[in-house]
Amino acid sequence: MTDAPRRAAASDRPRLSAGEVAARIAAMAPGQGYDARGHAASAIEDAALMPAAVLVPIVARPEPTILLTLRGRHLKAHAGQVAFPGGRIEAGDADAVAAALREAEEEIGLAPRTVSVIGQLAEHITGTGYRVTPVIGMLEPPLLLSPDPAEVEEVFELPLAEVLDPAARSWREERLLGRIRRFWVVRHERHLIWGATAAMLVALGTALEATREV
Repeated sequence: MTDAPRRAAASDRPRLSAGEVAARIAAMAPGQGYDARGHAASAIEDAALMPAAVLVPIVARPEPTILLTLRGRHLKAHAGQVAFPGGRIEAGDADAVAAALREAEEEIGLAPRTVSVIGQLAEHITGTGYRVTPVIGMLEPPLLLSPDPAEVEEVFELPLAEVLDPAARSWREERLLGRIRRFWVVRHERHLIWGATAAMLVALGTALEATREV
């Protein structure tokens, strides 16, 4: 079970209710979103990319939040990084939605029946060779979760207001694996949210802003 974030969104930050979020997601074009460079993204066909899916869980609190995980520090891949529940789309998965729901159940014990799938963002291409479909789901509190300690160190919530606030995100440039990489970072008081997860949060915020007139 998770608690609401300790630090409430400041009064001057953008705010949306859960109902407004759902309405704006419903008004989005299929797969609307932006890639890691901040440019308009379109469907990318590349047989070399591994299909994957993540669940972007929005918790329908009075001030909505986004559920995130901190991966175990002992894992071989992406150890200690902030991530959405998700993984590869397996042969037994009907589609990206089924894969995202399965992975969320395996990683954090989130029952698929408790998730209202309300849309998808544009596919995100990672630097590690994955084509990721972000599936947006609405969750009604209280949340009954049982994180798998073999994969997840912590489950926490990020105020949606942070995702909607342009001042909460920034570009960072570092040398990784022998080359210079630029990537998004999203502000959080305790954790570093960067890379693909940050890029998908930026995509969500951008998509919600783009449909503000609905």
